[in-house]
Amino acid sequence: MTDSPDFTALRTIGWPWPGTPEEPAWRQAFADHPHARPARVIEQHRTGYIVADAPEAAIKTESPPEWQRPRFPSHERAAVGDWVLLEGIKIVALLPRRTAIKRGAAGEHYHQQVIAANIDTVFIVCGLDADFNPRRIERYLMLVGGGGAAPVVVLTKADQTEYSADALAVLEELAAQDIPLLAINGKDPASAAGLLPWLGAGRTVVLVGSSGAGKSTLTNTLLGYERMKTADVRENDSRGRHTTTHRALIPLPAGACLIDTPGMRELKPTGEEVLGEGGFADVEALAAQCRFRDCAHEQEPGCMVQAAIGRGDLEESRLLNYLKLREEVAAAAAKLAVRQAQQAQERKHVGRGAQWRPGGKGGRR
Repeated sequence: MTDSPDFTALRTIGWPWPGTPEEPAWRQAFADHPHARPARVIEQHRTGYIVADAPEAAIKTESPPEWQRPRFPSHERAAVGDWVLLEGIKIVALLPRRTAIKRGAAGEHYHQQVIAANIDTVFIVCGLDADFNPRRIERYLMLVGGGGAAPVVVLTKADQTEYSADALAVLEELAAQDIPLLAINGKDPASAAGLLPWLGAGRTVVLVGSSGAGKSTLTNTLLGYERMKTADVRENDSRGRHTTTHRALIPLPAGACLIDTPGMRELKPTGEEVLGEGGFADVEALAAQCRFRDCAHEQEPGCMVQAAIGRGDLEESRLLNYLKLREEVAAAAAKLAVRQAQQAQERKHVGRGAQWRPGGKGGRR
C-alpha cells in the first residue's frame, strides 16, 4: 500500500483485524489490492456510499461498475457496517463479513437485503405504548438468529407507562433464554446508561424497530446531543413517521459505533434463519421431546409442546407464532435453494462460454 493505514483510527470505528476468523480472506484481499486502503461504510444511499477511515472522516465513494448492474445481488453489495478497500475514492473490494442481519426483500422474486454488517449486538427497540408487540419482537429475533450478532430487547418510553414490569413479565420466556431485556426512558441519559455494557470501545450495535419506537431519540441521548430528527407519534396507534431516512453508522462517546435504521414494515425471512437461535430455543427443546418426530404440535399423543401449554409454561400464541415463522423460513429456504441452483447453472454456462472461442483452439470454425 502506498500509505500505511492508521489502524489506531480504524479501531475507533470498529476495525477488528487481526485475530478474527476472516483474517486469511482479508489478508488475501490486501494482497490482491496492494495500493488500497481500508475504510468502513457509514452511510448507504441509492446513488452511492459514504465511507470513513477515521471518526468524522467522511469520504464519498464510487462503487464498482458490477454493483450498478440491475441483476447484481443486492446482498453482495456493501451495506452500512461493511469494510471495503479503496483506491482513491473508488471501492475495489468488499471484505468478508463477520456478522450480518438480513431480511427477505419485498416482492415475489427472491432477494436478500443486508440491514447492517459486522455488528456485535442488535438492539431490538420496541415502545411501551401501542407499539408493544411480543410477536413482532419474536420476528425480529428470528432475523437476528443465525446472523452471528447477539440480541438485546430494549423497551423504550418506560416513563410513559406504569406497566413496564408487566411488559417484562410477558417476555419472561425470552429472559429464560438469556436474552437481555431492558425497559428504559430513551430521553433520560441515566436510564439509557443501562445499555453501556454493550457499548464498549470497538463494538458495533445496530438499532432495529418500528417507526416511532424511539430509535432516533435513543441515538440522540447516547450521543449527548440532537443529531437525528425525531417526530411525535400518532395518538391513535402510536405509529411514527420515518424520521430516519437512511442507515447510518455513528461513533459514540463511549467508543462504540451505533447504526440507526429506518423503521421496517416488512420482516421477511431469508431462509437462512435458525429459530432455535432466534428466541425459540425453548419451543424447539420441547419439540425434541415429543413422542413423534414429525409431531405437528396440535392434538398428537405425547406432544410435549401441548403439554407445556396445558401446564401454563408456554403461551399458545407463542407456539402459533413459532409455527407461522417456521413455515415462512421453510418457504424462503426453498426459494433460496432454487435461486442458488439458478446461479450455479448461470456460472456453468459462463464457464463454457469462456472455454469456447470462435476460431480458437478447440473451437468451431
